[in-house]
Amino acid sequence: MLQTHLSTDPAAPLARRNPVAKLAAALLPSLVLLVSVDPVSSGLLLAAWLVSVPAWGVGWPGLLRRLWPLGLALVMVALGNAVFTDRKGGATLLEAGPLLLTAESLATGLTAGLRVAAIALPGVLAILTIDPVDLADALVQHLRVPARFAYGSLAAFRLAPLLAAEWEVLGRARRARGLGGDRNPARALAVLGGRLFALLVGAVRRGTQLAVAMDARGFAASAHRTSARRQTFTRADVALIAGSVLLTALAVTTAVATGAWSPLLS
Repeated sequence: MLQTHLSTDPAAPLARRNPVAKLAAALLPSLVLLVSVDPVSSGLLLAAWLVSVPAWGVGWPGLLRRLWPLGLALVMVALGNAVFTDRKGGATLLEAGPLLLTAESLATGLTAGLRVAAIALPGVLAILTIDPVDLADALVQHLRVPARFAYGSLAAFRLAPLLAAEWEVLGRARRARGLGGDRNPARALAVLGGRLFALLVGAVRRGTQLAVAMDARGFAASAHRTSARRQTFTRADVALIAGSVLLTALAVTTAVATGAWSPLLS
């Protein structure tokens, strides 16, 4: 389970919420931020989500360890927007040949990075605290997602670590046969192609066996299925979604009132 590997507290107030409610609460502000690039709404939403981290039961050390790829991406987004934007007003901060960095371009880059962080963090917190089995059950029971699709996706998710382990086994087997570590790029590419093909064959075989097993258990039947694990949708789940809506509305209202609101299609 995700909670075990990520050292999260499943008894935390927000971690206990229904998976559908957590995904909805994370999706709503992200959709709003996709239509505007301004520091006010992004900053307010990001600050609110950062404050809520303890309520999700996610420890800061583990969260930071797993967010370093996102942090690297944020830096690249901010630098890319700062360098390649056509807004070059304000004081010159750096000029080296064609590279020109000004106060306005730096602000543009920081705003873009802030927006990406505010979009990504809610989804990260939701995913880290959702057990895949609970998510599949909730999708089937509350959103009426077909059981075959929901549990098939769950099975595929559970098979991902097996594919990673099989990739390592294939690499060791090829090195044992003297096919690994070749410095010739063409030879190394051929070995990589063979390794990928072997992994694909194994994945297809495993997928075929999984499909047969699911059909044998009646996942293809059109009759109504019952659920062994009930996922309840309580008032606290409604409150979580309502809180996300109110927070998003407050951030947008503040951005509009301060004149920072900048819709992309304007």
